[in-house]
Amino acid sequence: MVKPELNELKKQFTPKNCSISRICGCYVDGEKNIKTTFSESFLNLPELETFKYFEILRKSLSGTIGKNALNLEFPNEQENEGGTQDFLFKLRNSKLKDEALLNQFYDMVINYYDYVGNYLILIITDTYDVPVKTSDGILNDESDSVYDYILCSICPVNLSKPGLSYDSIANEFHNRVQDWVVDLPDAAFLFPAFNDRASDIHNCMYYIKNSEELHDDFVNGVLGCSLTLTAKTQKAAFQALIEETLGDENNYEIVQNIHENLTEMETEHKNREIAEPLKVSKKEVKNIFEKSGVDSEKMQIFDKLYDAAAGEKTELYVSNLHSSRSYEVKTPDVVIKVNPERSDLVKTQMIDGIKYLMIEVTDQVEVNGVEVRV
Repeated sequence: MVKPELNELKKQFTPKNCSISRICGCYVDGEKNIKTTFSESFLNLPELETFKYFEILRKSLSGTIGKNALNLEFPNEQENEGGTQDFLFKLRNSKLKDEALLNQFYDMVINYYDYVGNYLILIITDTYDVPVKTSDGILNDESDSVYDYILCSICPVNLSKPGLSYDSIANEFHNRVQDWVVDLPDAAFLFPAFNDRASDIHNCMYYIKNSEELHDDFVNGVLGCSLTLTAKTQKAAFQALIEETLGDENNYEIVQNIHENLTEMETEHKNREIAEPLKVSKKEVKNIFEKSGVDSEKMQIFDKLYDAAAGEKTELYVSNLHSSRSYEVKTPDVVIKVNPERSDLVKTQMIDGIKYLMIEVTDQVEVNGVEVRV
């Protein structure tokens, strides 16, 4: 899934567009005990409650693709009878009216979801009549397909903060009674995925609030999918790959060239108006290194280093590898921040046997906000 597809679904979570037929929930305490469950028609809920649920559901379809919004593919064996995909398929087709399936699902989540504290398992079922999109990107009222899906959100439940509250009837201030409040989701998943604006039962979308805490056990146990490297791990693996490949020849110019080549790729990708985030394969990373001036002798160990750092078939999101919005050169005593599109302004030079970082300057120079002449 890509951002426009997520946004299209999020637009359905409004009173005007809502087609959610059923919402179910299971409240779990910190000891993994089920405190209560509920199952009811979404349209029968009080209006104020539906707005709160809409907020949770929209958040469940947010995030940055490749960072905390992950496209996951089901392994073939999970689509067989008894597999996780097969179970979710049955749960979706039940329209959440099969109590036994729901209870089995709750038990799976409780068993695999590692969380200290109380939380609420929310799950909805919806049928979206997918409107036809014209060549200029406009959605019309006609529909040529139907997208049936379930969306599960796992939300922490925490005590509200203590404080004073105003009693408008008595016109007095009193100590506020603390309530258990449902927060925005810590994790969520959409099944099946909405790929190319159509149902894709071989994939699902997984949202996680903290991109560095992916809840591997939950993903493996409930969804049966394998996780890619986290955004932070991808960046660390890429940095280690540069350092280990270059070894003693890890000079500034080559690293600068790698940054510039990645920036150029992102610019081309953006200009082509491709919705899917830019990813690079092992072969493409190798080409970037060679294009950036890495010695052919050093490149002989590249394949082995890449496999060890990321995995032979792992693709890396370019947005996780470097920032197109910042370029920083750092020493123990000096930090230089440069417009990422003008990294060429910083060069290295040897003067009287001493290594220097040289910065090209213009007449516009400030020191702590004060204009100075150089």
